Amino acid sequence: MIFNSSFIGRAGLKNKGKISRYLANKCAIASRVDCYSESATNKFGESLKGQIEERLKFLASGSKPRKNKDAMAEVIDELKKEGLFYGDKVHVKKENDEGGDVEVSEDETAKKRDKKEKSKKDDKEAKK
Repeated sequence: MIFNSSFIGRAGLKNKGKISRYLANKCAIASRVDCYSESATNKFGESLKGQIEERLKFLASGSKPRKNKDAMAEVIDELKKEGLFYGDKVHVKKENDEGGDVEVSEDETAKKRDKKEKSKKDDKEAKK
């Protein structure tokens, strides 16, 4: 399906493989974004499509395309302005022993996970 894309058809004969791999990478990124996003938006997809267009121009004329980091940062800034992106400090609901919900930030969860991993390493070293 990727090889029959219009992007591949517009590429030169020797660049078809490069563009097909690039398109596959962008499709993988888009599917991950869709899977893990809380709210549906097409802004990431439009940005990734723009990057593919830029890559086609690069292969044809040599003008440098944007880096993926820059393109994603632009989209994230747009979403932050609209109030749709919450960043790294997403609150996760966790049940406590009494049956009620308690909000725990991802930072606290990461700290607990790191502490557990460190204690496992210490245990392995102690056994040796």
